[in-house]
Amino acid sequence: MKFFSAFFTFVLAFAFLLTQGCTKKNDTILIGNYGSMTGAEATFGLSTKDGITLAIEEINVAGGINGKKVDMKVYDNGGKPEEARLSVEKLINVDNVVAILGEVASTRSLAAAPVAQQYKVPMISPSSTNPEVTKKGDYIFRVCFIDPFQGMVMAKFAFNSLNLKKAAVLRDSKSDYSMGLADYFTKTFTELGGTIVADEKYQSADVDFKAQLTSLKTKAPDFIFIPGYYTEVGLIARQARDLGLTVPLLGGDGWDSPKLFEIGGDALTNSYISNHFAAEDPRPEVQKFVTSFKARFGVEPDGLASAGYDAANILFEAMKKAKSLEGSELRTALAQTKDFKGATGVISLDENRDAVKSAVILKIESGKFKYVETVNP
Repeated sequence: MKFFSAFFTFVLAFAFLLTQGCTKKNDTILIGNYGSMTGAEATFGLSTKDGITLAIEEINVAGGINGKKVDMKVYDNGGKPEEARLSVEKLINVDNVVAILGEVASTRSLAAAPVAQQYKVPMISPSSTNPEVTKKGDYIFRVCFIDPFQGMVMAKFAFNSLNLKKAAVLRDSKSDYSMGLADYFTKTFTELGGTIVADEKYQSADVDFKAQLTSLKTKAPDFIFIPGYYTEVGLIARQARDLGLTVPLLGGDGWDSPKLFEIGGDALTNSYISNHFAAEDPRPEVQKFVTSFKARFGVEPDGLASAGYDAANILFEAMKKAKSLEGSELRTALAQTKDFKGATGVISLDENRDAVKSAVILKIESGKFKYVETVNP
């Protein structure tokens, strides 16, 4: 009898745990996030995750989505495209998330997007700017501008605002982001009447750029456009100055990281980038986000954090409006996003599920990004 009594008690306890698990699951909406939490671009993934985390905490304090709390499952892909793809497969098939936020780097979004599309789970990239990302399918969205716009912004700024007419380009041949942005910049700059005097390549994880920089120096450019990521850009800036290249350096949102200044130091002074966000922007949505982020994490947010924050909040708005959280219904609601007032600007999604929004120009002074101007589409 003791055996049967113990067995019966075990069955009841197991049934209770199952019931509790189901209740918790039914009371929670699980979303996924994948990014580079480690590796050469770790600040991209970590900043984005912090921005999403803040948005989740705020929505939960406000009562959640239709009375349900939001939770998040996070995977680190280590900056590797294949790991990014595997992360999305796990989020969908193991964790059963209703939507996915990520990635930052376009190469990794391009690797993972087909998986989300295959299973019809909406995926929103906070800051992958390569145009090909959303072409992977109608379940793939982004809340950032795309590289044709970013390239145009920097070309016009260099040519018209800085009055620079001769450009050298130094691009990362292993990065879809870098190659694409370099092409779009070059197209607009030459159409304006500028000249590309040199176009050199490097590869992600390179540490010695002296050969390329020496070649660029012989062409006497007015500036160098470097559409890369912060790890290499910081090293390039130092080596350029060591070689006597004193011309301004220009780039894109891939520069945005506190680590950039640790690596590049004073060599970055008087450089310029296009970005999603400026902490000095006086708009109330920006200042509310900056204040909340600093209170929660103890540091000022960067553009990646702000893009993650906006991606999450756009997803939450769609969840509130969707008939259900089924993939097709959520996809329909996301596609209707219009005039969303976010930390990175006023965002509307076009027919390609790309964000129509402004960009900001930032100047590097005294080891910080300083707001210069906003450029509207």
